[in-house]
Amino acid sequence: MRKRICGWVLGFLCTAALTGCSLAGETGQAEEADQEQTEPQKVELVVWGAEEDRELMNQIIQSFQKNYQGQADFQITFEVQGESQCKDVLIGGLEEGADVFTFADDQLNTLAAAGALEPIENADGIKSRNLASTTEAASVNGRLYAYPLTADNGYFLYYNKQYITEEQVKTLDGILEAAAENEKLFTMDWSSAWYVYSFFGNTGLEVGLNDDGITNYCTWNQADGDIRGIDVAQAMLEIAENPGFFSCTDEEFLEGVKDGSVIAGVSGVWNSVAVKEAWGENAGAARLPTYSCNDRQIQMASFSGCKLIGVNAYSKYPEWAARLAEWITDEENQRLRFEMRGQGPSNITVANSDEIMQSPAIAALIEQSEFSQLQRVGGKFWDPVTKFASNMAAGNPSGQDLQEQLDEMAEGVSAR
Repeated sequence: MRKRICGWVLGFLCTAALTGCSLAGETGQAEEADQEQTEPQKVELVVWGAEEDRELMNQIIQSFQKNYQGQADFQITFEVQGESQCKDVLIGGLEEGADVFTFADDQLNTLAAAGALEPIENADGIKSRNLASTTEAASVNGRLYAYPLTADNGYFLYYNKQYITEEQVKTLDGILEAAAENEKLFTMDWSSAWYVYSFFGNTGLEVGLNDDGITNYCTWNQADGDIRGIDVAQAMLEIAENPGFFSCTDEEFLEGVKDGSVIAGVSGVWNSVAVKEAWGENAGAARLPTYSCNDRQIQMASFSGCKLIGVNAYSKYPEWAARLAEWITDEENQRLRFEMRGQGPSNITVANSDEIMQSPAIAALIEQSEFSQLQRVGGKFWDPVTKFASNMAAGNPSGQDLQEQLDEMAEGVSAR
């Protein structure tokens, strides 16, 4: 009997010892697993944007990291990449491209077709917070592929009230007269087909995408009708000959504003802060003027659009990239963008705020919107138009027949 009791006790003690060892091992493994879980994931993201947005974007990135502090070990870098070239650079190497990037809405179709963008999961929430025009511009076949950032990718007229009256600002003739009399300049970039659309947009002459979504149709060389292509070309030549006119880039326009040589020019809201700083209380903004064409006044048109934020479909951290894109475009940061950069918001709440409605630049853009068209042209549009308009700006030095030049331009724009 004593042997049985001793055996039972020894067995119990051995079992307890083994159980204790097992529990100790499991506890150690659990503690190690908990430690691994508490170590935040390293998240490396690259953000592309314009040089002018560097300070703003870095501030937004810092606030994002602060908001999600402890949830990941963030390494977020801002790199300068022009919005107009974003598509080409990104498609050139999707896996090496930025995780989050700013781009103009006319690049959306190509980016989506190339697989650089994927449909956004919480599309309904994004659409409910942004202007319908911007979510439409961010969609392909009704599916949202990007986050709306601004609703102001258009252009209008800046003018210096010290030299140009409210009556003169209504017509290009009046503006050029004021500029010439004061030995100053009105500027517009005729090396950019984007701006050149102004002269053709309200004439009945047309340009746009064919049903294939890639090639264009163009009737800018039309030789009959109330306004012919040659009438527009002749009007442009007369403007170019005026001593108050100068064709220059957007950067050169701003330099002229700052040094006092430019008193009016066609540009967008991205320059509103700088223009206000240079001209002070004399800074004015208005819709584009009318111009003389075939003995009548034609209202200058404009391309319109918006800026979008995209998330690279090849990002190694798609969930965090999407969170950052949504953060950049949320209400608070769109308000900050307006305060720091003067850019018009796509967010409905911010767009309807008092400070936005009181902005001369935004008011001018809204006024111009009546005469604007969403930019939807294929890649073959740009070079032929630039070649034609640059020759007009130079005064047609070759003397080539205007109709021939218009035909060549239309043929190039419509090329397959």
